[in-house]
Amino acid sequence: MRRRAVLLTAALALAGCTNTPAPASPAGPEAPASPAGPAAPSPSAAKRSTPKSLSFKGTTLEGAAFDAASLAGKPAVLWFWAPWCATCASEAQSIADIHDEYGDRLGILGIAGMGTKKAMNEFVSDFELSAVPHLNDPGGKIWQRFGIAQQSWYVLIDPDGKIIHTGYLDDLQLTEKVRALTA
Repeated sequence: MRRRAVLLTAALALAGCTNTPAPASPAGPEAPASPAGPAAPSPSAAKRSTPKSLSFKGTTLEGAAFDAASLAGKPAVLWFWAPWCATCASEAQSIADIHDEYGDRLGILGIAGMGTKKAMNEFVSDFELSAVPHLNDPGGKIWQRFGIAQQSWYVLIDPDGKIIHTGYLDDLQLTEKVRALTA
């Protein structure tokens, strides 16, 4: 499986990540809930108010409702990616490693766009990212909500819900910021 992922990364690197969505404008305070309805927040999330940064809902690649309020109370990394993006493919291992090392102290959420659901699921499978939840954002509503204009970008949120970074980070920068967030 790793060999397939490495070959896919090489192919994507040759293709490049030149397709980006039109510049996004910040949308309203909340993306619409999925047709299946909102997921119930975790009991610990229900006890505190949800920060505006985590007041959105979506649908996972598996089709389940997801409420970002479940990430409240600890730092969070939102990773905006596309299945055909070579940069995203090269960052996949870092996301998996960060989840393995910091997942008990950090919420990680992938937000996939600009691809088919099949391609998104293949990306997650090929790069062994199934331990990290990923939202399917085909219309880019969550991307727009955070002003994301291209992939692969990150939004880092502190435990109080304050957005402390929006933009690109290489693997070392991401790891350094996650280490500081979880210290």
